[in-house]
Amino acid sequence: MSETLIRIENLKKWFPVRMGFFQSFLSQRALFVHAIDGISFDVKRGEIFGLAGESGSGKTTTGRILLKLDEPTDGKIFFEGKDVTFAPEKEFKILRRKLQIIFQNPYESLNPLMTIRSIVEEPLVVQGMVGKDMEEKVFKSLEDVELIPADEYLLRYPHELSGGQRQRVAVARALVLDPEFVVADEPVSMLDVSIRAEVLNLMVDLREKRNVSFLYITHDLALARHICDRLAVMYLGKIMELSDVDQLVNEPLHPYTQALIDAVPVPDPTSRRVDVQVKGEIPSPVNPPPGCRFHTRCPQYIGDICRTVEPRLAEARKGHSVACHLYSKTAK
Repeated sequence: MSETLIRIENLKKWFPVRMGFFQSFLSQRALFVHAIDGISFDVKRGEIFGLAGESGSGKTTTGRILLKLDEPTDGKIFFEGKDVTFAPEKEFKILRRKLQIIFQNPYESLNPLMTIRSIVEEPLVVQGMVGKDMEEKVFKSLEDVELIPADEYLLRYPHELSGGQRQRVAVARALVLDPEFVVADEPVSMLDVSIRAEVLNLMVDLREKRNVSFLYITHDLALARHICDRLAVMYLGKIMELSDVDQLVNEPLHPYTQALIDAVPVPDPTSRRVDVQVKGEIPSPVNPPPGCRFHTRCPQYIGDICRTVEPRLAEARKGHSVACHLYSKTAK
């Protein structure tokens, strides 16, 4: 997993805020939602890279921009070393064979009027494939996600399948083009707990079989630890911490990461845990606080530097980066 497949540099996405007549009249400047505000990371070939954080932290927007479903406001996106940030649509249509997405809700992402066969073969039709090759690919994709025998599912409709089977169909659709990179946007959050492990283990098996790289978006650190190789924690459009997943979960450095881990339920109530008290609500992404984004809620706030100077994501330990003044030379 040493070869970098996708890399982003200083990626930003700001959405303009729609204002009414009186709001626009009173406002002295245009307002923007800072969904992503200057993040950088890479995903290696065959790696499952996790992106975790609360709702509204910018995880899903990051995944959409990587696939060019939304255009970035600033920054660069590299695929296999080539800058594809502003690649024309005609060129990017060819590249889409290698880049796919699994959406969060299998009840909404599958067209109820289409058969399973039509759903899975649709990406092939869009790419201009016809004939026997297309039929073989549909069969193989369904079998790879363990919908066996495949011919029993071809003429069914989504409402005839369980939630887990629907999500397997969504995975099959994403893999039918033999992609190299897949964005999995909370793919098990809508499923019963009893079948979540099946879908996650399926993704791990497919990574081994096909050497597919995944960007796994989640708010559940327990699931991220089960499936990811590396993990980045986002807060209010920024990456707070990035490390090997075991090191990040076992030895979190950023107070926000510590708070997220402290919130994960454990089977043993007597086990020793870090007691991190985070107060208040997440600030508005329209007007994020200066300095460290987390300083308004941070239990380890150390003074004016947190309020005025934005910490840089830097390596605090080997392979373990954190954006916090507790570990920066500036604060010392």
